[in-house]
Amino acid sequence: MKPHAFVAMPFGVKQDSQGNEIDFNRVYAELIKPALEATGLEPFRADQELRAGDIRTDMFQELLIADLVVADLTLDNPNVWYELGVRHALRARGVVLICGGRVTTAFDLYTDRKLRYSIKNKGPDAATVEQDKKNLINMVKTTMESWHGRKVSPVYQLMPNLQEPDWKSLRIGNVQEFWQQHEAWEGRIALARKAGQIGDVLVLADEAPIAAFRAEAWIKAGEALRKAERFGFALEQLERGLAVEPHNLKGLREQGICLQRLALAGRPGHSLDRARAHYHKVLELCPLDPETWALLGRVDKDAWVAAWRRPGKTPAQWREEAAEEDALLRAAIDSYATAYRRNPSHYYSGINALTLMHLHRHLINDPRYDREMNTMAGAVRFAAEYEPDEQQLFWSKMTLGDLEVLVGQPDATKAAYKEALANNDKDWFALNSSRAQLQLLKDLGFRLENVEAGIAVFDRAMQKLAKPEDWQPREVLLFSGHMIDAPDRKLRQISSA
Repeated sequence: MKPHAFVAMPFGVKQDSQGNEIDFNRVYAELIKPALEATGLEPFRADQELRAGDIRTDMFQELLIADLVVADLTLDNPNVWYELGVRHALRARGVVLICGGRVTTAFDLYTDRKLRYSIKNKGPDAATVEQDKKNLINMVKTTMESWHGRKVSPVYQLMPNLQEPDWKSLRIGNVQEFWQQHEAWEGRIALARKAGQIGDVLVLADEAPIAAFRAEAWIKAGEALRKAERFGFALEQLERGLAVEPHNLKGLREQGICLQRLALAGRPGHSLDRARAHYHKVLELCPLDPETWALLGRVDKDAWVAAWRRPGKTPAQWREEAAEEDALLRAAIDSYATAYRRNPSHYYSGINALTLMHLHRHLINDPRYDREMNTMAGAVRFAAEYEPDEQQLFWSKMTLGDLEVLVGQPDATKAAYKEALANNDKDWFALNSSRAQLQLLKDLGFRLENVEAGIAVFDRAMQKLAKPEDWQPREVLLFSGHMIDAPDRKLRQISSA
């Protein structure tokens, strides 16, 4: 779907301050609309909406999600100024200002760049309209290409700490098409991922129902591919989304996960240091975000594991070397614990910090975390038991199972994990990830009865699910055209025998 451009301008024939009549429908049809279409944008004016109801709902929706707003300031039209003000309040960028005949000297926009077009005989001047159209095309292209450059909204220029609203939080109830199409698209992405139809996920990523959703569409597709452990493909989609919204926190987190997993897979150009540097940059933007701190903890944990879990070593040697790398282990504990302190309801970071603290005690017999472990166990249990989001019940129940491994008994461990699996939606990758954590504990000889009881539960569940195939593109289709004939090329006669 094409990007959207909302045009804020007068309708019909109006008089300017000198008494001259201007047909703005002609301005739109002969200048603005063809220029926008030439740049690949789909133009929209509020008067094009023929549906019954309050036209303002459609206008506000467009002013929020449109990729570009073109405002014609030829007249001191209150509607146009109001719409421009709404856009400036909602978005920091994506505005093109144009004027017919004269250039507005309004104080708030006096320094803003404006495009002047010529008017003659009530409409665009026939002698200059083609050049005016080229100038508008260039200005639109420049604005779209420099989306993340200087803020054009005076609101965001003068209030540099003001954050643009999340478009979903400003959902307009009477305009259902946007949201119905978007939710249907999200459902198709989820079904394709669960069915292992990675090709469908890649296609759907380019088919977001509304152009303004495309950044989230690519990020959502990247997340789906990451969950299916297709990290290279996922990174490509995430980078496309982040090119549009470079500060999208969810996209930045997902990008870090892919960088980390590609590093663990030994892919050229990827390392845990690169992933760690990525998360530190994210934390410069969002220093209090517990999820990013937890993801940094995962990188630190992987660095610790990579330092001792080497092929050809015995479990006893693994345990000995894991204890020797205690500084790396404490770095991981610190990152996870920082995440949990940022938000004590973030039980994912809490259970990981707690598990590593127990491993530290097991390997080194160092009591430094004993008091914190006793306090954190109860807090993590409380947070997981009162998870309000039904979509997260699998992970909250998994946390309770992990907690039983640390402080419970084998029967309680089995029961807790079975409860978690009852909330798993046949997601093989989620089960495999959880089992891998238990295998790590087994390799280190930690509470083996509890750990083996948990592994047995996962093994039985995973035997009932087929592992998704390792998808790769099977073939590439190449479309090639023929060279256009030169004007002086002679035609050949083809005779049939």
